[in-house]
Amino acid sequence: MVMTLEADYAVRIVEMLSMTQSRIDAHTISEETQVPLRFALKILRKLVAGGLVLSYKGARGGYTLARKPGEITLRQVIESVEGPYMISRCQQEEYDCAKTSCRFYRIYDEISAVVREKLDSYTFESIDSGTQAQK
Repeated sequence: MVMTLEADYAVRIVEMLSMTQSRIDAHTISEETQVPLRFALKILRKLVAGGLVLSYKGARGGYTLARKPGEITLRQVIESVEGPYMISRCQQEEYDCAKTSCRFYRIYDEISAVVREKLDSYTFESIDSGTQAQK
């Protein structure tokens, strides 16, 4: 499995914002992260909607993190653009299968929980400092 390009770009954008104390415009974010501007704007809208990034309008507008880097996890960023992490579509509520008798559902659910927990263990402060967050 490979993380989507959108999630990878979202991580790059949040990392850049976590290392900057000032507002950054979308063009600069796009150039510095090597994310195409249209895609960066789409991702930034999702990050704003997810409460991870703040958007400021006007000549002095731009983007900043909505919270401190130590309060934003890798999982939150990935899930803000992709939705809840799960290894199989059978874990989705709307998917209709025999969950009660399916042995794979339980295995996939367990693996997904481990991955979510691991993604939660990394904040952007810990990533920037090269250490794993203590949770």
